[in-house]
Amino acid sequence: MPYVDRQNRICGFLDIEEMESSGKFLRRYFILDTLEGSLVWYMDNPQNLPEGTSYVGSLKLTYISKVCNYQLLPKSLCLPTVINAGMRKFYLQANDKQDLVEWVSALNNATKITVPKSGEQVAHNTAEACVDPSGATKQVSYKTEIIAGVPIITTTQEKGEGQNGADKSGMRKPPGQLPFYLSRSNQDQSVIKAGYCVKQGAVMKNWKRRYFLLDDNALSYFKSDMEREPLRVIPLKEVNKVQECKQSDLMMRDNLFELVTTSRTFYIQSDSPDEMHGWIKAISGAIVAQRGPGRSAASVRIDIV
Repeated sequence: MPYVDRQNRICGFLDIEEMESSGKFLRRYFILDTLEGSLVWYMDNPQNLPEGTSYVGSLKLTYISKVCNYQLLPKSLCLPTVINAGMRKFYLQANDKQDLVEWVSALNNATKITVPKSGEQVAHNTAEACVDPSGATKQVSYKTEIIAGVPIITTTQEKGEGQNGADKSGMRKPPGQLPFYLSRSNQDQSVIKAGYCVKQGAVMKNWKRRYFLLDDNALSYFKSDMEREPLRVIPLKEVNKVQECKQSDLMMRDNLFELVTTSRTFYIQSDSPDEMHGWIKAISGAIVAQRGPGRSAASVRIDIV
């Protein structure tokens, strides 16, 4: 989900089709900065990239002419933009419906755009449907709107069959999907929660993205979701405390929580506040389930902030 960071910017992960009509979506970290009047995206959260790493793409908010749901692909939105009198549509995919709603709302508020509802009359034609970027021959009708004093010509209807069109669905793995080898049928313990977070190293104190997996007995992390062997397994019986990190201001990290064990404190950063609280709740619940309600209060302190 998008969240507001310490600089009052709206941030979060989305998938974007960076090369127009390629059908290939790449996961990027987006920052919507209304003070700078820009939408920029990076390979990852800039906090996890080498200092000085530049963004991989950007848009001026004044270039965005319309934000609309992409009718042919669930959980997606498109950003038709006008740049130097040229027209291009940027297709973005959200994590889920709620994520989509919040991003569309944030972009609308930033650009002062009102998205027409399905079936609503716009100008002299019906509301537009986003165009499927296949290489097919289509019959297309157009409508003209005046947006911020600029004539915008967009398609309203299309007919024809796609030829070798790229299927945008399935281009990325849904958030929290388990590694291919960790199917439920092959697991002795049930998987409670899984997904990517960023953790601080023990020696170098650098931050790296790791794939975390929580089961009934331990929290493990892997180099990626394709790895078979974990980099480390943290038994839940060794966990003394899990809570939102009190030093997040000092570390200048958003969505940071700490896992205190008998030998070390692990600092883990989630992609959003909801994800952070989700991990704290899941780990806390797993500990209580393992030790039993009668022993949990005496044997572990669990703070959910």
